Amino acid sequence: MSRSLTQLFALDSLLTPEEIEVRATVRKFAAERIRPHIAEWFEAGRLPARDLAVELGALGVLGMHLHGYDCAGMSATAYGLACLELEAVDSGIRSLVSVQGSLAMFSIHHWGSEEQKQQWLPAMAAGRAIGCFGLTEPDHGSDPAGMRTRAVRDGRDWVLNGTKMWITNGSIADVAVVWAQTEEGIRGFVVPTDSLGFSASDIRAKMSLRASVTSELVLDDVRLPDSAVLPHAEGLRGPLTSLGEARFGIIFGAIGAARDCLETAIDYAQTREVFDKPLAAYQLTQAKIADMALEVGKGHLLAYHLGRIKDRGEITPEQVSTGKLNNVREALAVARECRTILGANGITLEYPVIRHANNLESVLTYEGTSEVHQLTIGKALTGSAAFR
Repeated sequence: MSRSLTQLFALDSLLTPEEIEVRATVRKFAAERIRPHIAEWFEAGRLPARDLAVELGALGVLGMHLHGYDCAGMSATAYGLACLELEAVDSGIRSLVSVQGSLAMFSIHHWGSEEQKQQWLPAMAAGRAIGCFGLTEPDHGSDPAGMRTRAVRDGRDWVLNGTKMWITNGSIADVAVVWAQTEEGIRGFVVPTDSLGFSASDIRAKMSLRASVTSELVLDDVRLPDSAVLPHAEGLRGPLTSLGEARFGIIFGAIGAARDCLETAIDYAQTREVFDKPLAAYQLTQAKIADMALEVGKGHLLAYHLGRIKDRGEITPEQVSTGKLNNVREALAVARECRTILGANGITLEYPVIRHANNLESVLTYEGTSEVHQLTIGKALTGSAAFR
C-alpha cells in the first residue's frame, strides 16, 4: 500500500504486530511468486493451481482461520488481510484460497464428522488435496432452495444425480462438498472426485477470472456410503453459513484489488506527461485520485471493523452483506475510474487495471449478487422480506 494512503487513514494503527507480519508475508509471496506471471496466466486462461496450492499451504493460508487439523488457527482479521493481499494481485488467486478454506474446508470442519475431518483437513491445509463447493446450479444461483440435484437413499448408501455450475477448483479437486435435495431436506455430502459417475469439465471462453479454474460438475448415479453425509448440516443453514465465511474474505479481497488499481493509477499519472507536465499535476486527475482514495480507505476501515466483530464472534449475516455489497461495488467503480487515468494503456494487460475490473464483475455476482445483499440489508432495516 502506498505510504500516503496508509498515513491518510492511519490504517496500521488498527492492526496488531502479528497481523502486520501476516500481511507483509503474504504480500511478499504474492509479489514474488504470482505477480510476475499473473498477466500471462490470465491471458492464457490457465493457472498452475495444484502447484500454487502446495505453496499456499506451506505459507499457511489454506483454512488459516480454522483451528486444529494442521490449520493455522489465526484470527479472522489476519485471514482477511491475507485475502486482501492475494486479491491485490488477482481475484482468481483469492478465489482459490477462499473456496479451499472458507467453503470446502470450513464445511467439513464445521459440519463434518471426526472421520471426515481427519481424512481431509490436514491434506487440504497443506494443499496436497484440493476441495470445491458444489451449490450453484445452471438454473439456480441466487435461489439455492430450488436446486435440482437429488440424493436418494438406496439401502445404506446414497445415490446422487445432478449438475453444479460455476464451481471454482472443480476440475482439479480431490473432494467436492456437494449440496443436494433429499427427503429430509437439503443435505451436504463429502464426495471424493474419483467416485464412479462424478465428472468435471472446465468452463472456457471466460472474460473474467481467467486465472482461475471454473468448472461444471456432473453427478450421474454417484453412489456414496452413509458416512459421506455431513452429519451436522441440515437445510440451507449449512451452505449459507459456509457462504458467509467466503463473503467475509471478499470484503477484504475486493478492496485489495481496488488498492492495486489506485496505486497503479497514481504511479502512472506521476510519470505520464500530457501537455508538458505530469498527468498527476492536473486538477481533474487529483480529484479522481482523492475521491478514489476516500473509497479505498473507507473500504479498509469497514473491513477491519467487521474483522474485529467477527473475531469477537458477534458478526451477523447482514453485516457481512453490508461489507460485501459496499466493498465490491466501490472496488469495481475504482477500477473503472483508474482505467480512465491510464487511457488506452488501461485496457492492456501490461497494467493490472482492466484485469481487476473484469475479475470484479464476477466478484460482484458470486457469493450473493448485489441485489441479494441489498434485499438482505433491506430486510434487516425494514423487517419485511422482499425476495419474492
